[in-house]
Amino acid sequence: MSAQQPPRREVVTGVPRGARRPPGHAPARSEITEQTTLGATYVRSLMRSQLRTALISLGALALLVGSLPLLFALPQVFADSDLPSPAPFVWAVLGVAVYPVMWLIAFWQVRRAERNERAFSRLVEGR
Repeated sequence: MSAQQPPRREVVTGVPRGARRPPGHAPARSEITEQTTLGATYVRSLMRSQLRTALISLGALALLVGSLPLLFALPQVFADSDLPSPAPFVWAVLGVAVYPVMWLIAFWQVRRAERNERAFSRLVEGR
C-alpha cells in the first residue's frame, strides 16, 4: 500500500480586508447614505443636539426680552415727583444693554451648532 500524502495546502495572499474599502469609506457614512436604521439614528442625534442648542438660545432670549418690562417698571417704583421721567433709562437699556447680550446669545448658539456639526462630521468620516 502506498502511504497517503497529506492534502496540499494553498496559501491565499491578497489585499487585507481593511484595505479593500474604497478611499474615504466610513461605516457611519454608508449607514447614512443607505438610510438604514443606524444611519437614521445618527442623523436624529445631530438634529436633537441642534434642537437642544436652539431651545437653550431661545430660552435665554425669552428670558432677556421677558425681563425687560420688569426692568422698565423699576424706575417708576423708586420715582419721586422731583425725578425726571424714566424715558432716558428705557432708551439706554434698549439701545445699549440689550443688543450686546443678544449678540452674545447668537454667538454662543452659532459656535455650539458648528461644534455639533464638527463632531457629527468626525463621526461620519471615521476620524
